[in-house]
Amino acid sequence: MTLYIDADACPVKDEAIRVAERHRTEVKLVCDGGLRRPQSPWAQLVIVPEGADAADNWIAERIGPGDICVTADIPLADRCLKAGGAAIDPRGKLFDADNIGSVLATRNLMADLRSAGAMEGGGGKPFSARDRSGFLNGLENLFQKLRR
Repeated sequence: MTLYIDADACPVKDEAIRVAERHRTEVKLVCDGGLRRPQSPWAQLVIVPEGADAADNWIAERIGPGDICVTADIPLADRCLKAGGAAIDPRGKLFDADNIGSVLATRNLMADLRSAGAMEGGGGKPFSARDRSGFLNGLENLFQKLRR
């Protein structure tokens, strides 16, 4: 089992590493640079070349059954599921075969509306302590489920 973290903008890197350490699981923090090397002996920083989707492609090419990816990138989550892995977002929402189709369709619709100028404003709600707690619970539950 490996825990992959789409690390460039991930707000829960340290929390994910702590959970993985408890489960004695290797962690790969994948980014295009600018992150500090993790202190955990279980975690490795993987720096990929800059470019659109370079980190996503690196993760998607390696993830497999029993592995987990932490990502807010819905297309990456879809690719991870198709490869047999599991995916969870930084707020603790688990992506699975039952919800990925509708989540991906909603994401694509919102992108189309934004590009057509039908939506103003931007960004989601700020990341909160409740979101962090939801992530910790969700990731712990996912580890427990995959270990069974």
